[in-house]
Amino acid sequence: MSTAAAAPVDRLLYTPEEAAEALAIGRSTVYELMAAGALKYIKLGRCRRVRRADLEDYVASLAPLSN
Repeated sequence: MSTAAAAPVDRLLYTPEEAAEALAIGRSTVYELMAAGALKYIKLGRCRRVRRADLEDYVASLAPLSN
């Protein structure tokens, strides 16, 4: 019997918890960003999901601090 692991799935949608992990921030911060309109999301029924492209757009919009 083979115990080969399945290849990781390249996700298109993330839960707020998964988005928080991907961004290395807290779950409540993700909800705050969504409420403020800084992080776009979609609703599927009662569930909120963040598209991978919207996570990338959010990160790209962050301005680095200049010293």
